[in-house]
Amino acid sequence: MSRPLNAYENRIAEQILETVNQSLREKGVMLKEGTILDATIINAPSSTKNKTGERDPEMHSVAKGNQWFFGMRCHIGVDAASGLVHSVVSTAANVHELNTAPDRVHGEERVIYGDSGHIGIEKREAFKDCEAEMRIAMKPGQRRVLPDTPEGRLLDLMEAAKAHVRAKVEHPFRIIKCQFGFRKVFYRGIRKNNLKLTMLFALANLWMVRERCPSTA
Repeated sequence: MSRPLNAYENRIAEQILETVNQSLREKGVMLKEGTILDATIINAPSSTKNKTGERDPEMHSVAKGNQWFFGMRCHIGVDAASGLVHSVVSTAANVHELNTAPDRVHGEERVIYGDSGHIGIEKREAFKDCEAEMRIAMKPGQRRVLPDTPEGRLLDLMEAAKAHVRAKVEHPFRIIKCQFGFRKVFYRGIRKNNLKLTMLFALANLWMVRERCPSTA
């Protein structure tokens, strides 16, 4: 008897996302010249009032601003031209975005965008030989104190331009959370949730191009 198909071992979700994206590249929708890196926290139940009497051991607490969250972090790589997702990595919420950055680029980028959480990316071993231009946002506090001089105003305009491009990454996150309802984890454990997220991002890509490529909807 043949062994049952294992969605994890066979990377089915990743293959579906890549198949969708390959179709979109052939239609000229997706390019490979730029990638936007970003992540979002997805909450998990923090209560211990369950059968096991404990929280999900794979989830973790993390502070963001002045607020604490418990759950997982979904890291994505997005095509800078189209805003479509090409890579998905899920971790506990306390895993830093820089740790997953090498898995969210495809290696053919000419430019990489990231928020201030990606400061120092060029110093990472995986990016030492990377020829892509790094357009990483400065820390918000640094931008707020930019001097009112020609140089300061120019730096602020450059930050605004980078933010305008990075804003594209919020669209797939909104679809996942609002259209598909993935505001909280669906399962215990990171792996199952990552499998579902990857499938949903493949669907989100089709959703986003439904008017540009009606035949894919």
